[in-house]
Amino acid sequence: MKHLVVLGAGTAGTMVVNRLRKRLANDEWRITVVDQDDVHNYQPGFLFIPFGSYEPADVVRPRHTVIHDGVDLVFGTIDRVTTKESTVRLTDGREFSYDYLVIATGTSPRPDQTPGMLGELWRHSIYDFYTYDGAVSLANRLSDWKGGRLVVHIVDMPIKCPVAPLEFAFLADAFFHRLGMRDRVEICYVTPLSGAFTKPACSQVLGSMLADRNIALETDFAVERINVDDKTLVSYDERQVPFDLLVTVPLNMGADFIGRSGIGDDLNYVRVDKHTLLSTDCDNIFAIGDAANIPTSKAGSVAHFATETFVKNFLAHVAGQPMTASFDGHTNCYIESGDGKAVLIDFNYDTQPLPGRYPVPKLGPFRLLEETRVNHWGKLAFRWMYWNLLLPGRPVPVSAHMSMAGKTEIPTQPQEVSHAHHNGR
Repeated sequence: MKHLVVLGAGTAGTMVVNRLRKRLANDEWRITVVDQDDVHNYQPGFLFIPFGSYEPADVVRPRHTVIHDGVDLVFGTIDRVTTKESTVRLTDGREFSYDYLVIATGTSPRPDQTPGMLGELWRHSIYDFYTYDGAVSLANRLSDWKGGRLVVHIVDMPIKCPVAPLEFAFLADAFFHRLGMRDRVEICYVTPLSGAFTKPACSQVLGSMLADRNIALETDFAVERINVDDKTLVSYDERQVPFDLLVTVPLNMGADFIGRSGIGDDLNYVRVDKHTLLSTDCDNIFAIGDAANIPTSKAGSVAHFATETFVKNFLAHVAGQPMTASFDGHTNCYIESGDGKAVLIDFNYDTQPLPGRYPVPKLGPFRLLEETRVNHWGKLAFRWMYWNLLLPGRPVPVSAHMSMAGKTEIPTQPQEVSHAHHNGR
């Protein structure tokens, strides 16, 4: 009997084991998935907790309830993978041999990598919202914050869900307007990028949206340290950004065991072929989701689309056949913009976000690169789809490959989206 071991039972790992359990014969394959605990978080929901839109209980379920019968679920911390012997060792001494290994351990914020971030200001004046604890702590802080200078900050790319910091800034603007205290809050968005986002047309649209909301934009900011005494971000070129409340996205890194095992890059992401997702170091290891070093967004949609490609390639590979499925880097993201509206973007390795309608040409119902209420409803509906369609491995009526149907080319002068005016709310 062959043994498939999957490391990580988050979004990508859960989809992988649930889809393959349906496709691999029980009497020929044993499937084991390893994670550190029995808590599965709906990570897109973390964004809404600080503003009271979601309660903490809305984003958590036990892992064992979302993994199909017939999969062995093991709890433990991974120490390392020994590729020559095809074994996985846990820190408690348990060891698993594998015929094939899938690494889906994601990416995690590492506040310890920025001098001054962890310390006396952490969870007092400096917060993150990419973790459950961070989002809940920030919700408590915002509930009685009297105002001041709010800085939303990204340490470096790549990060999981790269639009989430922008969403936080937009939602904060709307939140403080609702509380009648926006005039007492100065918001500044600080990014290492040269614009609001990585893709030029999208960056122009999102930068315009920041300006419309009176959110200052500080670009090309590579943070060197945080001065705790005067609450200031300091860049390598000695620029300084003061804050009263800092909401930061720390450096994101893959799991430490990947580095110890010699199969990752300098940020501990597994080196893979970006189309097949097979390790470039080992012929019996794949990486999926945020754990892979593919040059696309670390987002849930990427994990979903890539999983469809992976399943086809894995089944071909283990049967000794050529892998003919090719992942194109397809990504789509709903960007919450406040006041019940959102922007939708859809792109891949080679094509930047374009305007148009999605997923059905001329009908939509979603509009690309525009702020609409329907896009916002799509964002909210995704939580139901996540638990009931994506994780169980049920069909979703959206192609894993990006389609140009319904899209229009960007004109020479990019169109600005129509924005609701936020003054006088």
